[in-house]
Amino acid sequence: MSKKEPSTLFASHTKRKILEMMSNNAKAPVKKAVDPLVRDFLDYLKVEKGLAALTAESYRSDLEQFGEFLASRKRQFLQARREDIRAFMNQLFSNGVADRSVARKLSALRHFYKYLLLDRKIKHDPTLEIDSPRQWKVLPKSLAPAEIDAMLKRAGKRDAGTGEDTRDRRQDAARAQRDEAILEVLYAGGLRVSEIVGLKLEDLKLELGYALVRGKGDKERIVPLGKAAQEQLSTYLAKGRIALLKGKVSPMLFVRSGGGRMTRQRVWQMVKSASAGGRHASPHMLRHSCATHMVEKGADLRTVQTILGHADISTSQIYTHVALDRLKKVYREFHPRGKKGGVEAGG
Repeated sequence: MSKKEPSTLFASHTKRKILEMMSNNAKAPVKKAVDPLVRDFLDYLKVEKGLAALTAESYRSDLEQFGEFLASRKRQFLQARREDIRAFMNQLFSNGVADRSVARKLSALRHFYKYLLLDRKIKHDPTLEIDSPRQWKVLPKSLAPAEIDAMLKRAGKRDAGTGEDTRDRRQDAARAQRDEAILEVLYAGGLRVSEIVGLKLEDLKLELGYALVRGKGDKERIVPLGKAAQEQLSTYLAKGRIALLKGKVSPMLFVRSGGGRMTRQRVWQMVKSASAGGRHASPHMLRHSCATHMVEKGADLRTVQTILGHADISTSQIYTHVALDRLKKVYREFHPRGKKGGVEAGG
């Protein structure tokens, strides 16, 4: 079955309307008005939470789809019950909608009804005790430490010394220093690609070993940087950045040749190039590798949540099985009853 989401899943009358329009040669319909509750919620997301326009539009689409489903059951948003939420999800699954899409819609409903509850529009949240789709919490792919080391070496050597004259060689070397510094920070701090291109020079507190990062919703967090990242940043600031600026001034930490601002696409290209010859990597894989390796070494989930800037601990809980694997390994290694071939339990 196709995993594509039907665009008119709950609008049973849509096909009939289209046929009527075609037969009557009618004009295109006027854009449907947004429900006042949804409109107020979207304003809240944009103003209070600082969500991007595209994210708010995604929420609007999901809520309107649920609104159409409720209408088919002769209910409105404020009358929704837990069984309506479950039936909505079951309907999505039965129509071949992917697990991740269903999870996204459930997340939108949770935020919406939490807002209505806080605004005293409802007395009970119908999304409580609704389990998320199992595959929503599949652990993202991560890289092994050796793979990351290989990427860093490749980024440091890439382009270096390929210029036709001295000035070109300096620019090539400067770009290599910048790329290696970006990789180090992406991995050391678990940054999103949008966060690293938005880092300003004033946000970096190198002597204190951390950076001030602005994440989703313009929320700020302090991200510690390890020794390797600090050393690479020091080299980049002392040599690479100055060469790339070419006498110009920029408030951004990472810049292009001539002082221009780095783009998300450029960072993606750079990471892809650095992983050439090995497993294909992305900036997001470096972020997940940071979290995975911290948990493997014993970090608690609250620390992972703080460093990565997860708004909710449930997002960080996708790494729980990594912690459990480590617990099992320690148990097998150190517990008398955990060792293979150990002492049998007595009667």
